[in-house]
Amino acid sequence: MPDPVVVGVDGTAPARAAVRLAAREAISRGCVLKVVHAFTWADPGTGYASARGAASRLVEEAVAFAQRSTPGLDARGQLLDGPPARVLIAQSRAADLLVVGGDGLDRLGAGSVVDDLVPRSWCPVALARGQRPPTGPVVAAVDGSEFSLLGLRFAIEEAALRGCPLRVVHVIGAAGRREAADRLLAAVPAEQRRILVGPPAATLIRATRRAGLLVLGPRGAGGARRIGSVAGEVLRRGGCPVVFAHGLPAGSAAPPAVQQTSVGE
Repeated sequence: MPDPVVVGVDGTAPARAAVRLAAREAISRGCVLKVVHAFTWADPGTGYASARGAASRLVEEAVAFAQRSTPGLDARGQLLDGPPARVLIAQSRAADLLVVGGDGLDRLGAGSVVDDLVPRSWCPVALARGQRPPTGPVVAAVDGSEFSLLGLRFAIEEAALRGCPLRVVHVIGAAGRREAADRLLAAVPAEQRRILVGPPAATLIRATRRAGLLVLGPRGAGGARRIGSVAGEVLRRGGCPVVFAHGLPAGSAAPPAVQQTSVGE
């Protein structure tokens, strides 16, 4: 049985958007959606039994919402004890994808989600944006490194699952570097290739306004679990769901060469 898509919920509007996106991802993968709430009892003014009962109802409501929004979905809820970031990181060990709300994400843990949850996840992390998943192509941002090809592989698979176009983009800081960018993307079909000029973070954020999903790869030698400043800005301010694909399982097949990126539209 394939690993589930896991979504973290906390009763907020961003979490509801995450459930909707996670349900769509689970149905496209033919897997279970696991709805998780991390329970902590921090308010002495509320009885433990009452607080836990409210948390259980929150999970049940999220499961029901996922099933209503995506007919045929197998959705299951689980209430787990512990801080949200720690609970979700543990869940990511046996997940195909981890989904969280992309607005107000600092509430998920002690630090920002970009600095804590995202880099430490064992699977790709999707950050939902808005109340409904937008339509549009899957965009893979590449920089020529072996690490960005991890994100490219995820984007290829995601575009195929969605039956939508794939766009492979490379950002250059000045038009004078166009030649090198052309060489980098030479094997990508012309209709999938995009060379963008401008400051990397701001340029990618603009690109998210017309995309259904933006996929970023890892940074650091050996695919270390960290993100750069550009990815951090995009994760915080992007206009569409963003996947940070650093968590592809260790020992999995090497990412495909750029010339293997063609996805039929």
